[in-house]
Amino acid sequence: MTQPAPNLDPVALAAAVRRGERAALARALNLLDDRRGESRLQASLLLKQLQAGQAGDEGHLIGMTGPPGAGKSSLTAALIGVWRRRGLRVGVLAVDPSSPVSGGALLGDRLRMKTSAEDDGVFIRSLACRGEFGGLSAEVWPMSLVMLAAFDVVMIETVGVGQREIDVSRMCDTTCFVAQPGSGDSVQFLKAGILEVPHVLVVNKEDMGAVARRTLSELGTALGRVHTDGDWEVPVLSASATAGTGIEALADTLAMHGKALVESKRLLERRRGYRAQWLLKRLQEEFGSHGIDQLGGEQAVLQQLAAQDLSLFEQHQALRQRLLATH
Repeated sequence: MTQPAPNLDPVALAAAVRRGERAALARALNLLDDRRGESRLQASLLLKQLQAGQAGDEGHLIGMTGPPGAGKSSLTAALIGVWRRRGLRVGVLAVDPSSPVSGGALLGDRLRMKTSAEDDGVFIRSLACRGEFGGLSAEVWPMSLVMLAAFDVVMIETVGVGQREIDVSRMCDTTCFVAQPGSGDSVQFLKAGILEVPHVLVVNKEDMGAVARRTLSELGTALGRVHTDGDWEVPVLSASATAGTGIEALADTLAMHGKALVESKRLLERRRGYRAQWLLKRLQEEFGSHGIDQLGGEQAVLQQLAAQDLSLFEQHQALRQRLLATH
């Protein structure tokens, strides 16, 4: 078995992450982004330490999705300003299109330019989606666990590829869909079923006037207002990141949904479900549907994973070993 590098102290690194130390956060996220065997083992030790010191329902994990050009980045930057004024620490995972040459993120500095680099209460990490369907990369969920240990609010902003971006709803406590006024995309997404996913809809660029109001009206009319996963009534809001209008109301609404999850005691159960979905997808990618069938089928795997209390990579490794032993 590969041994962890001697310079890694998972207890000390986990403690530094919880304190929000930037160097520790960068090291932890780099570790999770490294797919080599030794780094996988180190990452497993780190996540185990973080999980040991947490109840599992800390922070508020928010997903921001919507078509390209809708203004997700500028809206996220405006929300960061509101959250910081409210005294909240904010982490952002911005998932960008992959560079076809390097595999790295193409738009990595898009948010850093809009927030203060000297503000220790904000930490932004850009990462490539690496061609992953669903608008997210495989590293996002483990990275979000690290970020939740350090921040009050963690925002995942997806790559903006359109109708495949439903994975964000299987990972985030609250999903926010940003609509582009007058583009027609929002109505098309309604037909595709993607607007059954978000808990909050916001039409950005309300400063565009009549065209924004028309999109707001179309969404309000077409949307079935009660969310499919509970008794939450999905609001349709209007905002302008450029003019700074509607941002406070959006932040209030996102917080209201997070509070509803906590008060209904559904948050921990949901996050266990997110973990199970992440693990199932990784196993399907490696072993296919035949491998999942060998473990008893998709529903059996999801139930088993949601009931276990092992750390993320420990669960993944245990199931991989079971499948590898049958080959």
